[in-house]
Amino acid sequence: MTRQWKSWPATSLALFLTSVLAIACGGAEGEDDGTGGSGATGGRGTGGVSPTGGAGTGGAPLTGGSAQTGGSTGGSATGGASTGGMATGGQATGGAYAGGAGGRGSGGARTGGMTGTTGGQGGAAPSGGASGGKQWPKKFCGNITTGGQVRSDFNKYWNQITPENEGKWGSVEGTKDKMSWGGLDRVHDYAKQNNIPFKQHNFVWGQQQPSWLNGMSAADQKAQVEEWIRLFCERYPDTQMIDVVNEPPPHTTPPYTAALGGAGSSGYDWIVQAFKWARQYCPNAILIMNDYNNVEQSGDLNHNIDIVNRIKSAGAPIDAVGAQSHGTANMTTSALEANINKMATSTGLPVLISEYDLNIADDNQQKNVMQSQFTMFWNNANVKGVTVWGYIEGRTWLANTGLMTDGGTMRPAMTWLMQFLNR
Repeated sequence: MTRQWKSWPATSLALFLTSVLAIACGGAEGEDDGTGGSGATGGRGTGGVSPTGGAGTGGAPLTGGSAQTGGSTGGSATGGASTGGMATGGQATGGAYAGGAGGRGSGGARTGGMTGTTGGQGGAAPSGGASGGKQWPKKFCGNITTGGQVRSDFNKYWNQITPENEGKWGSVEGTKDKMSWGGLDRVHDYAKQNNIPFKQHNFVWGQQQPSWLNGMSAADQKAQVEEWIRLFCERYPDTQMIDVVNEPPPHTTPPYTAALGGAGSSGYDWIVQAFKWARQYCPNAILIMNDYNNVEQSGDLNHNIDIVNRIKSAGAPIDAVGAQSHGTANMTTSALEANINKMATSTGLPVLISEYDLNIADDNQQKNVMQSQFTMFWNNANVKGVTVWGYIEGRTWLANTGLMTDGGTMRPAMTWLMQFLNR
């Protein structure tokens, strides 16, 4: 998700109004705006999902985008928590990074002191842990950057960090061969300095791709995608978690899927290729496929399970499923938990609640839903961690999802959450 506020030229405003119309018609969801991206299919629109299907109204303006669609009730599924061994691990050591932020090439690997990994609190991953024996951080409750910066109060509340826009290819390489690593450096270095997990968002996504990819030959597109993944991993080799593919079809489709192998025998060979490159160049990271509505709606849930199982059978080294969970405000906790458990047991993979927020205007109602759902997340062995998608009112991608004012006054949901986490 991207939540950068900016003045709009007339053309951008027109695109936004077009996207709002798409919301009313139930268009496909994208994610965030940001710099350098092509926005091939548009970003998110405004409003939260309703329990009956369509996108709701209201919310802060976004640049570009179609809306998240569909109802939040979904079909309940069954399934229990799986068991498995908890992995242990120590803290990495090393020195400061070398190299500058510009220019093609690795720019210097950034190594050293990221937090050690210790098997998730609340239970181990299904089937004995992540594929390839990946070690998991202790169960976390993290958040994202705010307006491209890490707030000075971040570590008072959160113990994991994800870049909201800074890690997207369109933000890093808006101009071919000119890498802008500054935003990612800030987030990665903050994680190192505060000994918390750093999660990259993301490698391959159908939106915010560099516009200069358009018109390239398939061979050149393939080389550029591989190079992007390689350069990231060379610069941040201690990255602990990566959204390798974000919002796969039918939600979004990158313009270079054919270059990466197209559908192939699995139906998603291009996704398999992306995961293989991520494992090759970032061998120690937990590799994730991230999507929306996959624990809210039964159709998306079953489709996501099908994709995961197809790419696993084709050799994709996937370690976890990311569930954005933006549309849970009107779900019962029992239905949400059943869907999470079905995802885990049907794929043999743990789940990360990757972009959690609650679009609820009423303070007490937001608190009640937060208390019920988050307690379940924390106690469910299939959930390895939670990343809340923003926390400052007026700086989140949807209205009513903020948890505290810029000055530090907390909404009741935030007060409860901090008490629950003993922070």
